Amino acid sequence: MKIEISTLHNIHSAAQAFLEATDVNRVFAFYGKMGAGKTTFIKALCEELGVEDAVNSPTFAIVNEYYSTRLDGPIFHFDFYRIKRIEEAFDIGTDDYFYSGAPCFIEWPELIEDILPEETVRVSIEEQPDGTRTIEFED
Repeated sequence: MKIEISTLHNIHSAAQAFLEATDVNRVFAFYGKMGAGKTTFIKALCEELGVEDAVNSPTFAIVNEYYSTRLDGPIFHFDFYRIKRIEEAFDIGTDDYFYSGAPCFIEWPELIEDILPEETVRVSIEEQPDGTRTIEFED
C-alpha cells in the first residue's frame, strides 16, 4: 500500500488510512533517511490511537512507552539510531516488547534487522523532491 502525505495538514488522515490498513497490534519497522518524517508520522499514529502524552523520539532512552486510550494499553516507540551493538537491544528486553502483543513502532530498524520478528511490517518513508512524503508498506 502507498500513502501520500502532501502537507502536515493531512498527516492525521494519512495516519488513519495506515491504521485502517493494518492490524495495529504488530511490530512496525520504519525505514527512511534522517529527516524523512519517521518520528512525525509515528507521533500522528500515536495521537490517532489516543495517546495524550507528548510523543517524541526516544533517541537517548531507546524506548518510550505511551498509553493508548483507544487500545486501553501500551504502545512502545523505539529509536535504535544510537546503539553500537545489537546486544544493546537485547539488554533492554526487546523480545519482551516485540512479543507483548502491543504496537511497537521502531525507528532505525536497520541496526537490529537480525532480531526483528518475522511478521514485522516494514514501512518505508521517503521525502519526494517537492517535499511531500510517500509511505509504502505491505501488511
